[in-house]
Amino acid sequence: MAYKALDIANKIISKTDVERGDTISNLKLQKLLYYVQGFNLAVFDKPLFDEDIQAWPYGPVVPEVFNAFKKHRKGPINPQKYPDTLTLTKEEQDLFDKVYAEYSQYSAIGLMNLTHDEGPWKNHGIGEVIPKEELKDFFKTQIA
Repeated sequence: MAYKALDIANKIISKTDVERGDTISNLKLQKLLYYVQGFNLAVFDKPLFDEDIQAWPYGPVVPEVFNAFKKHRKGPINPQKYPDTLTLTKEEQDLFDKVYAEYSQYSAIGLMNLTHDEGPWKNHGIGEVIPKEELKDFFKTQIA
C-alpha cells in the first residue's frame, strides 16, 4: 500500500534532530523524498507514495509537498509542527531508516548536487514527471 507523500514528508521532518543542530529545508526534504521513494521502488517493487516526482531546476520535487512547505521558503522547517503519525511496516521502516541515515547527513545543496548527477533527473526536462519505473531501474543499480 502506498502512503501519502505528505505523511512521508512529516516522517522525514520529524526525524530532524534539532538538539544536535540539524535542520531541514523544503529543498532537503524534496531530495530525501526522492531517495526514500527510489529505494522503496527498487527493494520492494512498489512506491512508498503515489504522488509523482518531477524534474525541477534544483532537482527532483514532489509538487504537492513542495507547495505544502513553500511558506518556509529557504528556512528550516520546525519538526515539532509536523509530527509523524504514520506507521510503516517493519521492512519499510527499516529501509526508510537506512536511507535517511545515509542521505540526511548531506546538506540540501549536497543532495541537490547528487541528484543532478543521476539519470532520473538528468534525463528529463524541467517540469517533466520522472517515471516510477525509471526510478526503480536506477535505484536497483545503487543497491550494494
